[in-house]
Amino acid sequence: MLNMSLVLILLVNYCPNYLHRQYSNDNEFEASILMCIFLALGGNSTTWMNTAILVTCIRNFRKNRGPVSGILKGYVGLSTAIFTDTCSSLFANSPSKFLLMLAVVPAIVCLTAVFFLREVQQTITSTAAQEEESKYLNFFNVVAVIVALYLLAYDISGKHSRILALCFASGLLFLLVASPLFIPLYSIFKNVSSNNDVESSVDLHQHNSNQVQIGETQPEALEKPVPVEENVLRSEQVRKEKSALLEEKDLRNDHVVELERKSVLVGEKVSGTDDVVEIVYRKPVLGEDHTILETVKTLDFWILFLSFLCGVGTGLTVMNNLGQMGLALGYVDVSMFVSLTSIFGFFGRIGSGTISEYFLKKAATPRPFWNAASQIPMCLGYIVLAIALPGSLYVGSILVGICYGVRLAITVPTASELFGLKYYGLIYNILILNLPLGSFLFSGLLAGLLYDAQATKTKGGGNTCIGSHCYRLVFVIMALTCVAGFGLDVLLTLRTKDLYKNIQTASHAKARKSGVDQE
Repeated sequence: MLNMSLVLILLVNYCPNYLHRQYSNDNEFEASILMCIFLALGGNSTTWMNTAILVTCIRNFRKNRGPVSGILKGYVGLSTAIFTDTCSSLFANSPSKFLLMLAVVPAIVCLTAVFFLREVQQTITSTAAQEEESKYLNFFNVVAVIVALYLLAYDISGKHSRILALCFASGLLFLLVASPLFIPLYSIFKNVSSNNDVESSVDLHQHNSNQVQIGETQPEALEKPVPVEENVLRSEQVRKEKSALLEEKDLRNDHVVELERKSVLVGEKVSGTDDVVEIVYRKPVLGEDHTILETVKTLDFWILFLSFLCGVGTGLTVMNNLGQMGLALGYVDVSMFVSLTSIFGFFGRIGSGTISEYFLKKAATPRPFWNAASQIPMCLGYIVLAIALPGSLYVGSILVGICYGVRLAITVPTASELFGLKYYGLIYNILILNLPLGSFLFSGLLAGLLYDAQATKTKGGGNTCIGSHCYRLVFVIMALTCVAGFGLDVLLTLRTKDLYKNIQTASHAKARKSGVDQE
């Protein structure tokens, strides 16, 4: 139902855009009302997509939350460059056809995903299975990096001929984006081959058993050793039984934890034999499942919320105002800066997800540490933009894009590890309220008011500002905001240090236990 809703929202959002482009009159008021409706529908469609995909994948890949978050958020950031270059390559002279493509293609993808996107039962218990899952995710990372480098090379190589642009968009780019589909196909083929091998072993074992029964009076048949295939089958059966027992034990442990949270106290009545059960609820600790009310009552949630606001709010200000910033600094075409922000934002997302997961497993490094680390270069990026040296917009766009991507990718698994997965979808959506809130506070109010104060009125009734002074105060304030965000992230890192140490210890203990069971 959720995926079908995504399809309907996409169609309702983009199809009216296409029809409006084709048949609308020159009524400015009507056009503005329609645009508001379309933007509202578009904003809701992306939120529904994010919730359905992120929550499902984080629950399905609990042992690799960082890389999964980096891949998903990375492709979201990369999609800006993909669609920008696709539009300029295929639909440069026909914006209405581009809108029609946006209405049809994503809807078809979502309609196809209805049959595949679901939460699956956790069956990965062995270290070998976890390593195999990590290899698949690494393949996703490699393909995504190739796509990003391909887009970067296309953008910095300047203008292209029509034929080259068509080859870029319809040929190589499509193949690169679609190449991760080979992973599930390979996995299916591998499972089928494995099942065939097991069936062959069973048939061979039955054949050998029949031969023993036919010639059981012969001494050589009686002395024949047990076939190797039988040992393999028995080992496989024992492994499956152990996996089932471990899974059942995990479910029992989860139930015990839930009961412990309620602190059940049992006593006896004085006048009878009936039991009296008194249930006293206690607050969950970090790492346990939190309800929404329990989450918003914790100090850690508000530290994460405010630090997230400092990072994404200032980052969105740069992205939303790149056009005016480029014009103020003397750049007529800012499409290059949009692509740079998108592509390097992708590198920040995919890199931080993988790196944070590696250091979490190796050194129990808290994920908020990487949020704190990202605030430093972001602050430097705003200082570079405020100084407005030649080429500063290139450097600033790259630094802000990387750090903004780190912030988005790290916050996703952090929230799930701090407050649990039971209500993760709603908790995540409360956190990303910072996106419209930060855009309103920093881009709408701060940047808008300060820019208007520096601008001069034009004959057309608008305001235009040319020069490095237009956004200088905005960049200084955002740099100070990053310093405040850095302090909040350091505080959250210290408060969650024990939690991540426990996560690392539990992960190593399960790995050792799984190795012993396999032996």
